[in-house]
Amino acid sequence: MKLKGIGIFALGTLFGLEGIKLLSSKDAKKVYSHCTAGVLRIKDCVLDQVTTLQENCTDIYEEAKCINEERVKKEEAEEE
Repeated sequence: MKLKGIGIFALGTLFGLEGIKLLSSKDAKKVYSHCTAGVLRIKDCVLDQVTTLQENCTDIYEEAKCINEERVKKEEAEEE
């Protein structure tokens, strides 16, 4: 029973060490670099869309303020 536990531990350690070697290999680093580059491209795209949305919201807000100011002026002119 003890020998089985020691064997499982040894196999786990071996697989862990091989996994670390695999994850730090040149090919793995290349994959990580490509994935990171893709994420950065997505980030740039999202930031561009957010900027466009903020500009549109600002335009809508300013137009709504103008509409309300004109409405108040029109109501004041009708009261006089």
